[in-house]
Amino acid sequence: MLLTKKEKIAYGTGAVGKDMVYSLVAGFLMYFYNTVLGISASFIGVLFMGARLFDAFNDPIMGVIIDRAKSKFGKFRPWLLTGTLLNTLVLYAMFSLPESLEGRSLLILSSVAYIIWGMTYTMMDIPYWSMIPAITDHGKERENISVIARSCAGLGFAIPVALTMVIVPILGGGNESVGFSRLALIIGIIFIVSVTMTVIHVKERVTPKEKSPSLKQMFYALVRNDQALVVVIAIVMFNSSLYLTQQLAVYFFKYDIGNAALFGIFGTVGGAAQILSMMSLPILRKKYECKTILVGAIMTTLLGYTILFVLGIMNNQNILFLSIAAVIIFIGFGLATVLTTIFLADTVDYGEYKNSHRTESIIFSMQTFVVKLASAFSVLIAGLGLDFIGLDIDALTQAPETLLGLRILMIIVPMVGLIVCILFFMKFYKLNDNKLQNIARSLEERRVMND
Repeated sequence: MLLTKKEKIAYGTGAVGKDMVYSLVAGFLMYFYNTVLGISASFIGVLFMGARLFDAFNDPIMGVIIDRAKSKFGKFRPWLLTGTLLNTLVLYAMFSLPESLEGRSLLILSSVAYIIWGMTYTMMDIPYWSMIPAITDHGKERENISVIARSCAGLGFAIPVALTMVIVPILGGGNESVGFSRLALIIGIIFIVSVTMTVIHVKERVTPKEKSPSLKQMFYALVRNDQALVVVIAIVMFNSSLYLTQQLAVYFFKYDIGNAALFGIFGTVGGAAQILSMMSLPILRKKYECKTILVGAIMTTLLGYTILFVLGIMNNQNILFLSIAAVIIFIGFGLATVLTTIFLADTVDYGEYKNSHRTESIIFSMQTFVVKLASAFSVLIAGLGLDFIGLDIDALTQAPETLLGLRILMIIVPMVGLIVCILFFMKFYKLNDNKLQNIARSLEERRVMND
């Protein structure tokens, strides 16, 4: 079954607002808590790790709840809308903590706000991505909607990266605290409008005919889905590398490159390259299998990281060279991000074929589970690492060994993670195009027989 143009646009629109929120939190909350509110980087690292560990273990439970939900609007859309509204309120509160707070009160309120933000984001993120296998069962159409969603998510993620450090001083009249609060409000409004478009225009179509399995059966089916487990392990390796870079990017440009404003340019150019690379996937798929494209994407990103490392050593602020590094890094990230979603969606069919249960939310909740698990350790490394290397947020210049440590944290460690990721995935992932086509035919025959 094919999706209409309106449905594709509406689904992608939701990703724009959703990832604008995520970009603001992932890229700038540590900076906001550390440099604006004065919370130590080590405490932030421990807080973020604890909150994400809690959120990660909460994700499968949320997935089960969603998978067993029933309403005349489907099982995904009510949770998607509710989670969006709650998350917007928490987002604004989190970036509106007053500068007058200090000591224990500051630590408690900042911790509570961040934990609740993670819970409410999970409430809408799992149903959003779980909808992909439920709105179409056509293989190519599923790839296309994944490309659209990831491309729109890339656009949404790039907007705060490009504009935050420029627009915050303007919105706040020179006061970063006020500026971040107002920016969070604007992004929250965009978030609600965009997800509402998705909820109104995108409907679920693929529904299993059989009785909903028990909780025990669901988790048993997940454990038996070996290809889903391979994909989520690869996702955690990939995203842990990505998140470590995201957490430290503002610090890298401000203290190593020596010009925080260049971060916006770097992010804008990189974001544009990422979106274009995502949109190019259907063209590449005409000639190459997904696994081959993934290898090329990872190798491309490693090249870009190498260039960025050299620019940091040289303290090079040349916009052209930085832009080249951004394009190369984000081309690889863009392709790999879309591909991981496609791989995971394919394992839903594989799981139904192997275990006779179709559990989209369980599979996709495992994606968020392992991503947040990896993100927890990444942010802990970032927070403790910043204090360990002796970064002084008030100093105009940093010691050479501090800058070297910053480069290693932001660039070298993620490079190692990407290399391990691709080696693992190529060895254990077995679903090629021919196998997936056979599985799709078998499932179609099975559904016809059950009608």
